[in-house]
Amino acid sequence: MERTLDTIPVSQWGFFDETIPPLVIAGPCSAESELQVMMTAKGLHEFGIHVYRAGIWKPRTHPGSFEGVGSKGLKWLQKVKNEYGMKVCTEVANEKHVYECLKYGIDMVWIGARTTANPFLVQEIADALHDTDIPVLVKNPVSPDLDLWIGALERLNAAGIRKLGVIHRGFTPLQKIPYRNEPGWGIAVELRTRFPEIPFFADPSHMGGSRKYLQELSQRAMDLGLDGLMIESHCDPSCALSDAKQQLIPDELRTLLESLKVRQKAIDDADYQKSMLNLRTQIDIIDENLLLELKSRMDISRRIGEFKKEHNIAIVQASRWESILKSMIDKGREYALPEDFITEVFNAIHKASVAAQNNILAQDYDKEQL
Repeated sequence: MERTLDTIPVSQWGFFDETIPPLVIAGPCSAESELQVMMTAKGLHEFGIHVYRAGIWKPRTHPGSFEGVGSKGLKWLQKVKNEYGMKVCTEVANEKHVYECLKYGIDMVWIGARTTANPFLVQEIADALHDTDIPVLVKNPVSPDLDLWIGALERLNAAGIRKLGVIHRGFTPLQKIPYRNEPGWGIAVELRTRFPEIPFFADPSHMGGSRKYLQELSQRAMDLGLDGLMIESHCDPSCALSDAKQQLIPDELRTLLESLKVRQKAIDDADYQKSMLNLRTQIDIIDENLLLELKSRMDISRRIGEFKKEHNIAIVQASRWESILKSMIDKGREYALPEDFITEVFNAIHKASVAAQNNILAQDYDKEQL
């Protein structure tokens, strides 16, 4: 079933200057003191940042860690709003946070990755925000679960929240990687494809976990056509109480943003359109041929399943599959195809083939039950 969301375009939020892309939300990981909040806001405001972020409540893995200053920090955000005219936003994880934000006039909230992973909390937040006009951004869940991410958007939208956006901050890695979180750009692209109308931010700070990765991850987001960045900035990261390694001073953030090459989402040039149409037509033909080849392969897989059934042979032949996969990976290298791409494609094909053969055995089981 095709899902749709009833949303208001970000151009009508009154938050961003869309004539100077990308859309940017910046500020410290955590609000730590009134002085730190105001100094950071001053530095960001001086070069045109309009939307200020700061964590007030910080979900931490271990008790005893700095878990945010709590509601008193909302007064500091009020001061940023009053003195610099910036829109202010923070993370909420339950209905109490929502009510506090509404009381202090916070302009926008976001739902963090751990909260997105819990439908009960998302529903609680949606109910607390029911029929308010406040924009809500939803970070991806900690695991690469696209339906869970979409489900959070649907819950909020069903509560009457129409100013919706998403933030991609990557996924908890299953193995050691250079970044703090696995970028998982494919899932971001899939969500963008399904809901092109909602604003899409990348969070290179949490994705990279280190200042040295921020530029490359931010540029990657621009290359993929995402709308903006939520990026952490602190007046003095060396003394930050949380995530010190991934925060930039305002001047460094300015340099990073100026270095980005923002890609156009469309162009009216006739030669470009003609060439693109030709290339896309070629891809369409190749895709149709791929489908025909996959159908042929599945037909043969079903014939193999019948043959195995006749001779009472187990469906899965692990050693043969390992040999096939290794051969395809080796062959893929000759065509400059990445190993992870080949592995994902052929594992999906193998899974479908096993399912088709299993259905053949299941038919006999169903007959026995009758």
